[in-house]
Amino acid sequence: MAGAATWTADAYAQKSSMPVIGYLCPESPELFASRLEAFRQGLAEAGFVEDRNVKIDFQWANGQYSRLPALAAELVARNVNVLVAPGGAPVALAAKAASPTKTIVFEMGGDPVQLHVVDSLSRPGGNITGVSSLSVDVSPKRLELMRDLLPTATKLMIVVNPTSPTAESQLQKLRAAAETMRVQLEILNASKEDEFESVFAAATRDGASGLVFTSDPYFAFRSSRLAALAMKYRVPAITQTRDFPTAGGLMSYGGDFMQSHRRAGIYAGRVLLGEKPSDLPVQLVTKVELVINLKAAKLLGHAFSSAIVAGADEVIE
Repeated sequence: MAGAATWTADAYAQKSSMPVIGYLCPESPELFASRLEAFRQGLAEAGFVEDRNVKIDFQWANGQYSRLPALAAELVARNVNVLVAPGGAPVALAAKAASPTKTIVFEMGGDPVQLHVVDSLSRPGGNITGVSSLSVDVSPKRLELMRDLLPTATKLMIVVNPTSPTAESQLQKLRAAAETMRVQLEILNASKEDEFESVFAAATRDGASGLVFTSDPYFAFRSSRLAALAMKYRVPAITQTRDFPTAGGLMSYGGDFMQSHRRAGIYAGRVLLGEKPSDLPVQLVTKVELVINLKAAKLLGHAFSSAIVAGADEVIE
C-alpha cells in the first residue's frame, strides 16, 4: 500500500469500530450494479471487504438528482468515515456542498477543476479527491464517428441534458467540430425519460441523419431504453457508454467506467487507512473505448468502415 497507509485494513477494523462508507448514488441499485461491482473490486484491492471490515451505507436518488443534496446531508449527519460520490458531477457537487470537512471521494466524467470540485488535479486541496474519465471531453469524437458512418449527412442532431453542469461546454466543442466538418447541428433537449421518444421522433420527422448524445449520467444509465427507441425509429445513434451497444444500440465512445469506479474504490480504501484526500492527486482514466454493434448497423442499413471496425475495442456481432 502506497503513501501514509501503514495499517492493514483488518488491523484498522480491529483497532476501531468497523468504518462506514457513505455511498451517494444518483440512480437505483439495479441500474448501478456494474459500477458498484467495480467499486467493490477496488475497495478489495485496498484491503476492505463489505461486512467483513467495512460497512457501506447507501443512499439512492433513483434518477431524481434534485434529491442528491438532501441525501448527501443525511450521510454526513450519520457521521460516515468517507463519503463516496460516484456517477457524475451532480453527485460530486452535492457531496462537496454537504460538508467542508467530511472526506469525499468522487467519480465523474467531466473536468473536476473546471466544475470547481477541486482546486487542481495534482493538489486537489481540502477534503476531496477522486477519479475522472474522459467521457465529457470526447463528445466531438462521437460526432466525428457518426459523420464517418454517414459521410453524406448534412444535418446531425445533438441530444443534451440542459440540467447538466457540463452541457454548455460540450455544446461549444461540438459546434466547433461541426463547423470544421461542415455539418449542420440541431440541438434537442432531454432531461427526463419520458422525453426520449420525442427526441427520436423529431430525428425522423426533421430528416436528421443521426443522433449524437452528449456525455451525461442520466443518459448513460438509461441505455436500454435509448437502444430500444433507436431501433424502433431506425435512427443511427451514439452515446458515451458501452451499455448502449450492448443493449442493441449502434455504437458508443467514452471513458472506461469500470476502471474509474474501481479506482474510486481503491481511493476510498486508502483514505480509510489514513491517507489525506489533499495528498491524493485526482486520477485520470485515460482509456477511451469504442464499442460497435454490427447487427444494429445491418438493421439500420449502414455499414461501418473497415477502419472503424479495426479500431473498435469491442465488436458486437
